[in-house]
Amino acid sequence: MALDEALMTRARRTEEWTLRVYAWAAPTISLGRNQPAMRHYDRERIRRRAVAVVRRPTGGRAILHHREITYSVTGPAATAGTERESYARINRLLVQTLKNLGVDALIAPKRERARLPDATPCFELPAEGELTFEGRKIAGSAQWRSDGALLQHGSILVDDDQTQLADFSLSAQTELPPPATLINAMGRAPSLDEAAAAFETAVRELEDPLAEPLEIDEELRARVSALVVQYSDDSWTWRR
Repeated sequence: MALDEALMTRARRTEEWTLRVYAWAAPTISLGRNQPAMRHYDRERIRRRAVAVVRRPTGGRAILHHREITYSVTGPAATAGTERESYARINRLLVQTLKNLGVDALIAPKRERARLPDATPCFELPAEGELTFEGRKIAGSAQWRSDGALLQHGSILVDDDQTQLADFSLSAQTELPPPATLINAMGRAPSLDEAAAAFETAVRELEDPLAEPLEIDEELRARVSALVVQYSDDSWTWRR
């Protein structure tokens, strides 16, 4: 989270666009920026299950990062267009990435009303513009804009463990339909390297054939170190 926000900060100055693709070192719940959590989740139960918790700078609802692939996109808002336009641009990359993996994903149509950032899992139902496979949500995304830059986070499920979020809930949970996964769609689990290569190919095909690997310089490293303090602080994670 700290590196993603640091890249957003750098985008304000350099006007660079950056795509990151990564996995998590341990099972981790990420909460949306404004999602209520204190009265909805059992912190002791989460701790006993050795699951970490972090609050994203981006919005949306809770995701369990374990058997999934996370991406982030940072860039200058001035060249991103409206929020709808930037979502559509990033969705093109996601659709092409999944196609490179052999998955024909579709973009979800508009729903009657948007969901509030409550305690239900992110992958419960697809929102407008999110990616689906055979009618079920396979990728979720959320975008944050601040001071002339944007950060978009997204998650593509490799396998379904999102239903485990109900185990940590303090409120009664209705049974949710299972989301789509890459294992469903591909018949196997791709490696992180394979997924990253699919993303890289999509970037070169659709955005920049001369795209270069990310280099973390000392300035960026220092910014990350400063931000880690916030993202490691329970007063930020459990502020709502």
